[in-house]
Amino acid sequence: MAAIADREATLRKQIEKIESESGAKAIAVAVHDTETDFELHYRADRWFHAASTIKVPILLGVFDGIAHGTLLPHSRIHVRNRFHSVVERVPFRVESDRDANSSVHAAIGKMMRVEELAHHMIATSSNLATNLLLDIVGLENVQRTLQELGADNGIDIKRGVEDELAFEKGIFSSVTADGLLRVLLLLAEGKAFSPALSRKMMDILHGQEFNRGIPARLPKGTRVAHKTGEISTIAHDAGVVYLPDRKPYVLVVLTEWDADSSGRSKAIAEISHRAYEALTEKV
Repeated sequence: MAAIADREATLRKQIEKIESESGAKAIAVAVHDTETDFELHYRADRWFHAASTIKVPILLGVFDGIAHGTLLPHSRIHVRNRFHSVVERVPFRVESDRDANSSVHAAIGKMMRVEELAHHMIATSSNLATNLLLDIVGLENVQRTLQELGADNGIDIKRGVEDELAFEKGIFSSVTADGLLRVLLLLAEGKAFSPALSRKMMDILHGQEFNRGIPARLPKGTRVAHKTGEISTIAHDAGVVYLPDRKPYVLVVLTEWDADSSGRSKAIAEISHRAYEALTEKV
């Protein structure tokens, strides 16, 4: 068996090479293997625009409400498309042509269950579902939840999504690879509220429909509970990887690029593949 330090050094060199050859402006990676306690932290304290990965901390805020009985999974929420910016409470809408999910927009004026909105927020990355849930639980409650779980270091949630006025003012949510690693490790180890609620959140993350990153080059039979995030200069993927006959590992890959650069998903998939090789001693 290769020493853990040797595997960590090899994986670090591979990530450096991928970063150099891909054209990425910056890459950060965090890995924790619950099977062997292998860890790697590659620029994992660097802050990135969170993009849609911030929806995982929001999911924690939703389930905090469920854990404390202020929300029920089947609670019905009125679907509307009017929100208020964190800048002077200016109203704004989530434009349907910029959202990844049309079914939530189709339900405007109707009711949807909390569990449905949570699924759409993660699996199809619906921005409308995200803002509806964030309005229900409250930004301050999400921040408090992270603090109480000891997961606020490396997660800085400032607002909902598509708040263009806030974006113009430089107000956006940020994450580090280590910050997302801590959040996902809580879920993987069943320590977010209760094992049962942790499993429910993991089930939602298993429904992710965008799979060109972490899962793309992993062997058949692998299950990945993850959340992607992508905007013009950002591409991220963060998740928990379940291989057959072993405990899972947590992998976070955050990347920054020039606008509209190609090869983003390929770079994330390659890093994921290299992490898999390191953890299964195929280096």
